[in-house]
Order: sequence, then C-alpha cells, then structure tokens
Amino acid sequence: MVFKHPRENRHSSPRFVLQETLSLEPTLPQFYEKVMGVYFDDLDPYRILHNARYLLLFERTLGSFWEHLGLQQMQLERELLHLVRANHIEYLHAVRGTGNVRMRVHVERLGTTSLTFGFRMMPLNEDIDHAVGSRTVVRVDSEHWKPTPWSDEFKALIQPWIVPNPRA
Repeated sequence: MVFKHPRENRHSSPRFVLQETLSLEPTLPQFYEKVMGVYFDDLDPYRILHNARYLLLFERTLGSFWEHLGLQQMQLERELLHLVRANHIEYLHAVRGTGNVRMRVHVERLGTTSLTFGFRMMPLNEDIDHAVGSRTVVRVDSEHWKPTPWSDEFKALIQPWIVPNPRA
C-alpha cells in the first residue's frame, strides 16, 4: 500500500488517500486493536485497574478479534472447540482511574493443536505498555476432548496475524 496525493492543485490543503497496489513483497505482520473502557467498578480501592480486569479486557478484545475474522459463533462450531492452556501477564505500568485503553492482539505462534496469542494494553496516546501477556489455547475434538489439529482453513485464516518475536 502506498499513499498518493489525490490532487495536483498546490493551493488545496494536503489530503492523502490510501491506495492499494499489487506487491510481491512480504506483507507486514498484523495486529488487531480495540479501544476498551475502564470503569469505576474495574478499579481497586486505590483507584488502580484491578489485576483481574486486565485478563477480562483481553478476553473481550479477543472476542472482538474472533468477530472481526467472522468467527463470532465459534463456540458453537465443533471444529473450533478449544480450551485455555495458559495465561501469562506482566503488569508494567498501572492504569490509574477511569478512561480508555488500547488493547492490541496478535498471534505469536500457531502450532499443530495449539495457538498462542500475545496482547498489549496501552494508553490511547502512547505506545508504552501498561501490561503485556499471552494466552495459549489448545484445539480439542468435541467427542473425546483430546488435542486435535487445526483445520487447513483455520490455519489460512490465522496465518496473516502471526507476528514472530513481537517485542524483539
């Protein structure tokens, strides 16, 4: 994608439009970002976002990500049944008071039966981390609840969202 100036008139205010171009270069890794609200009942007695709410905001953002991919009914799809194997979170800078934060989600790793998401919580106006973390899920079959491989269609849908070494 490149930015092109839509008019050659030098007296007009500069405006730019995003125009898609065909490129054989590899595309940049993607992430999904959503603004989430922090409300009074999310705060602890010190008016800091309660530690349990970080994962809740991540969970809500992940649900929005699935919806963005067209998988909003994934809990009803037997082929996409998965269980959370692990959550990891590092609290870096406290979120103080009510307001909004940006939640950024990407895929760190897509395994045969597992999928690891990475996330970042940031203020609206800076790319500094309030918290970073990850979640690993494992796909299971609906009959025996044993790990089972992701479908080729699912792998193709997730592949563009993989960000190797996102904090490197």
